[in-house]
This record gives sequence, C-alpha cells and structure tokens, in this order.
Amino acid sequence: MCKPTLNIVLVEPEIPQNTGNIARTCAATGARLHLVEPLGFRIDDRKLKRAGLDYWHLLDITYYKDLNDFLQKNSGPYFFFTTKGTHIHSDMTYPDGAYLVFGKETAGLPEWLLHDHPDSCVRLPMIANDAARSLNLSNTVAVGVYEVLRQWGYPALRTEGHLTQY
Repeated sequence: MCKPTLNIVLVEPEIPQNTGNIARTCAATGARLHLVEPLGFRIDDRKLKRAGLDYWHLLDITYYKDLNDFLQKNSGPYFFFTTKGTHIHSDMTYPDGAYLVFGKETAGLPEWLLHDHPDSCVRLPMIANDAARSLNLSNTVAVGVYEVLRQWGYPALRTEGHLTQY
C-alpha cells in the first residue's frame, strides 16, 4: 500500500520563522509544501533556514507565482483553514491528496476564496473573545497536519521512540 499524500499550502506567508517551522513539520511528517508568492522574505533568508535547519534536504517543495497559478495547477481536495470557517477541523474527513490551505499571517485567506468554498472552510476552536484573533500560523499548521495523520493512522511514520543512553 502506498503512503498517502498530504499537501500543505501557504498563501503569501510573511514571517520567515513561521515558514521555517512549517517546513520542518512538513519534512518530519513527509507532507509536501506549496509556497504561493509573493513571499514576505527571500527563500535564502537566514531566519527561514535557522527555523528549519537540517531539514531542508527532506522537503518536497513547490513554488507558485500567485494563488491563481496554484489553483490552476492543483485540483484539490482543498481544506481552507480560517478563523471564518464554520466547520471544526477535527470533524472533517481528509482524503489522500488533501490540500490544507493557510493564508498569510496578517490577513488570512482572501474572502472570495472562502465565499466560493464554504463547505471546505475549517477552523480550530478558540475562546469566544474577539481579542483572541487567531493562533500562530505554524501552530495551526501543526495541529492540522497531525489531525490528518491521526485519521490516517500515521502512515510511514515512526510511532515509537527509544532511549539513547540506556
């Protein structure tokens, strides 16, 4: 049986440390990373590399010139992570080839995209206080990735550790 494919999509990410952390999550889980330009940093940014240090060679990464370029080249299924979502992320069933799509840190995903795909908009539950606007992008991606992998039974992932000194 082939390992299923999980795709993580960052639309116009702005903070290099977040993208570096997400790249590390993708590398450690075997998820594919898709970066949609414009990016708020250069790929050779020192902060980006530091956050994902020693993991870059494990990445399967694709770049797109803009969101339309990404949507034309990939058919989904898409799951748009947004604070505006009406479905809880853990209530969804994620098929092989799923694309978890995340927006930029300051604005999220474009509202036209969310409007056009209301049944695919998911959110992580948070307190009912508008002062708590959202979670950190890299934390949100990690929660989403591990929910999908949990549903899939952690395929091709090491699920047991071992002590190194005993």
